[in-house]
Amino acid sequence: MSKTFRIEVDCANCANLVEDAAKKVSGVKELAISFMTQKMKVDFEEGTDPETVMSEILKVAKKVEPDFEIF
Repeated sequence: MSKTFRIEVDCANCANLVEDAAKKVSGVKELAISFMTQKMKVDFEEGTDPETVMSEILKVAKKVEPDFEIF
Protein backbone atom coordinates (compact mmCIF):
# COMPACT_ATOMS: atom_id res chain seq x y z
CA MET A 1 0.00 0.00 0.00
CA SER A 2 1.31 3.42 -0.95
CA LYS A 3 0.28 6.88 0.27
CA THR A 4 1.46 10.42 -0.42
CA PHE A 5 1.44 13.03 2.34
CA ARG A 6 1.87 16.80 2.28
CA ILE A 7 4.74 17.82 4.53
CA GLU A 8 6.46 20.94 5.77
CA VAL A 9 10.24 20.93 5.96
CA ASP A 10 12.51 23.99 5.98
CA CYS A 11 15.49 22.95 3.87
CA ALA A 12 16.66 20.29 1.42
CA ASN A 13 19.29 19.00 3.84
CA CYS A 14 16.65 18.64 6.56
CA ALA A 15 14.46 16.71 4.11
CA ASN A 16 17.37 14.32 3.42
CA LEU A 17 18.00 13.79 7.14
CA VAL A 18 14.32 13.03 7.76
CA GLU A 19 14.17 10.71 4.74
CA ASP A 20 17.20 8.72 5.90
CA ALA A 21 15.81 8.35 9.43
CA ALA A 22 12.24 7.54 8.34
CA LYS A 23 13.37 4.81 5.92
CA LYS A 24 14.58 2.81 8.94
CA VAL A 25 11.15 2.74 10.62
CA SER A 26 9.64 -0.73 10.91
CA GLY A 27 6.80 -1.16 8.40
CA VAL A 28 8.30 1.15 5.77
CA LYS A 29 9.02 -0.62 2.49
CA GLU A 30 10.03 2.52 0.53
CA LEU A 31 9.99 6.21 1.40
CA ALA A 32 10.83 9.30 -0.62
CA ILE A 33 10.66 12.98 0.30
CA SER A 34 10.56 15.78 -2.25
CA PHE A 35 11.67 19.09 -0.77
CA MET A 36 10.59 20.96 -3.91
CA THR A 37 6.98 19.72 -3.80
CA GLN A 38 6.85 19.33 0.01
CA LYS A 39 5.54 15.77 -0.35
CA MET A 40 6.45 12.41 1.14
CA LYS A 41 5.54 9.11 -0.51
CA VAL A 42 5.45 6.06 1.73
CA ASP A 43 5.11 2.45 0.62
CA PHE A 44 4.06 0.35 3.59
CA GLU A 45 5.05 -3.28 4.11
CA GLU A 46 2.25 -5.84 3.83
CA GLY A 47 0.35 -6.44 7.06
CA THR A 48 1.37 -3.20 8.76
CA ASP A 49 -0.98 -0.56 10.14
CA PRO A 50 -0.29 2.69 8.25
CA GLU A 51 -1.43 4.86 11.18
CA THR A 52 1.02 3.18 13.54
CA VAL A 53 3.85 3.46 11.01
CA MET A 54 3.10 7.14 10.33
CA SER A 55 3.08 7.89 14.05
CA GLU A 56 6.54 6.33 14.34
CA ILE A 57 7.78 8.19 11.24
CA LEU A 58 6.69 11.51 12.76
CA LYS A 59 8.41 10.66 16.05
CA VAL A 60 11.69 9.81 14.29
CA ALA A 61 11.43 12.84 11.99
CA LYS A 62 10.93 15.23 14.92
CA LYS A 63 14.14 13.92 16.51
CA VAL A 64 16.25 14.96 13.51
CA GLU A 65 14.17 18.00 12.47
CA PRO A 66 11.92 19.44 15.21
CA ASP A 67 10.00 21.69 12.77
CA PHE A 68 9.01 18.81 10.43
CA GLU A 69 5.25 18.40 9.94
CA ILE A 70 3.01 15.87 8.17
CA PHE A 71 -0.46 16.93 7.01
